[in-house]
Amino acid sequence: MIKVNEIYYSIQGESTAAGLPCVFVRLTYCNLRCTYCDTEYAFYDGNDMSISQIVTEVEKFNCKLVEITGGEPLVQMDECLQLMKQLCDKDFEVLIETGGSLSVKDIDKRVKIIMDLKCPSSNMEKKNLYENINYLKPEDEIKFVIGNRADYEWTKNIIAEYNLSDKCEILFSVIFGKIEPVQLVNWILEDNLKVRFQLQMHKFIWHPAMKGV
Repeated sequence: MIKVNEIYYSIQGESTAAGLPCVFVRLTYCNLRCTYCDTEYAFYDGNDMSISQIVTEVEKFNCKLVEITGGEPLVQMDECLQLMKQLCDKDFEVLIETGGSLSVKDIDKRVKIIMDLKCPSSNMEKKNLYENINYLKPEDEIKFVIGNRADYEWTKNIIAEYNLSDKCEILFSVIFGKIEPVQLVNWILEDNLKVRFQLQMHKFIWHPAMKGV
């Protein structure tokens, strides 16, 4: 059984799949406590479901793009890995969004990993498991959520230290409401960084605190 916070159908708000219809499976629990977390409701609340129940629920939406998210979905490691495998076996295009503190080594190679490396202002920077970078595929993505100039400079150093530009797609986001998007965009352009800027699209379509979108 897996503890599931919610399953819903919406528009993908982030990543290179932004704007596409997507089914979200939000799993309960998280091992991190980021200062800017916008899904604290997923820390504990949820219902136990079997993998077959989850797959059946996902199939009802008639949408081939599925994201496994949280919380931190890999807290329920064995069950999460099995869920993703079964979804892939049924020809779903599967994404997982993970906070980067738990190993991605055993994730099915058919799954696209979106890994969030935590910047200093999250207060979770020391939880980053950098060996995960070794397991990323070229089609995977690394996300940095940036709240100030110090985060930005730290991120540039991490990109250089781990040669991330040659590894996979790099995504830059702002902490919503913390700094203006134009400020981060200007820094990217000034430094001519080869990264993809993104907004949390769903927070502009709906109220930023709305669930299930």
